[in-house]
Amino acid sequence: MSVQLEQQYSRFDHKTFPSSNKENLVWTLFLTLGALGIWVIFRAQFWMWQYIILGMWYAGLLWFGLKWPHFRLFTLVVLAIAGVGVGLYTLGYNDSNSLLMRYFLHSNAMFDWMSVAILCSAVGYYGYLLRGSESGGKWGQRFAWAASALGFAGLAIRWRETYIGHPSWGHIPVSDIYDVMALFCAMTILFYLYYEEDTQSRGLGAFVLPLVLIADIFMFWVGAAYHLDHIAPLVPALQSFWMKIHVPSMFVAYANFYISAMTGLAYLLKDRALQHGGFLRDRLPSLEILERSYSGTIAFGFLFFTVGTILGAVWAARAWGGFWSWDPKETWALIVWLNYAGFLHARSQKNWHGRPMAWWALISLIVVTFCFIGVNLFLGGLHSYGKL
Repeated sequence: MSVQLEQQYSRFDHKTFPSSNKENLVWTLFLTLGALGIWVIFRAQFWMWQYIILGMWYAGLLWFGLKWPHFRLFTLVVLAIAGVGVGLYTLGYNDSNSLLMRYFLHSNAMFDWMSVAILCSAVGYYGYLLRGSESGGKWGQRFAWAASALGFAGLAIRWRETYIGHPSWGHIPVSDIYDVMALFCAMTILFYLYYEEDTQSRGLGAFVLPLVLIADIFMFWVGAAYHLDHIAPLVPALQSFWMKIHVPSMFVAYANFYISAMTGLAYLLKDRALQHGGFLRDRLPSLEILERSYSGTIAFGFLFFTVGTILGAVWAARAWGGFWSWDPKETWALIVWLNYAGFLHARSQKNWHGRPMAWWALISLIVVTFCFIGVNLFLGGLHSYGKL
């Protein structure tokens, strides 16, 4: 299975979008100077794991930027927006004394604007899929870029907001369902944009962006109904360094799993259109590309889900004294892992492909959604801090 896993996500390594050596050098120097700057400023607070995290971020951003030039501009835009917001907070401005902060640069306002962009993006992509509108597809893509940038910048600003008035509370903003839904929306859109450029087709946007819109609506519901949009102190179990690496790893996996499910649905509809006719025949990628996409996203997500699960076990040992306790969240994480491990095994050892695997990718949406949200909504256990 490991051979097949390597084959499936190898396209991340070998797919290189056009880029000049000069641009690659500038990107490398920019990240290197940034990492050195962070080390110089915060080195007194660094210990072993901080160095490891900094190295992981450096390597990940460097690799992604070298392989995907559009990611470089995206990163600069996110840093610029977040830098203005964080800078204004540092100068003493906040949502009570600045209209700019209240309506634009407060994290909740950023998420509001992200929601507008997600809705506009979904409409644009539907215009492309249903009417073949090229302008609709282009605007859908533009609004998708805007939504992801606003989401990540909002999370960066929210990180700064966790320190305001209560320095001991400061933490990465992934501590409740509201925060992680914002992360999920921004992360899923960003990965989708990579796959869109990879496949040179905008048709999948009409599948992925509406799903992100549902997640966004859910985020606003938990914010309004349970006031989770308000920053609160961390419960003891979350006061851990491991949250900074466990949660992002899991959400890289979740984003790819959801994209794989929607790509599996697109495969099934494309296959039907090829047999019975219909507009989807010409507005979705080929079956081969769709199969490569849903298999590749599962393999890539499985890699990060495995890493995230291991990190979660280490965190559990630190917080509760044992690596595994069959807590509902842990049990469902194991179910998700076994489900996707079975998918990869079936492809590598049984040579399964086509419609059965597309159905598998699609139905897996139920399993991963219950692990992601259902456990938090309906089950208790050691992860009850995430329960509504």
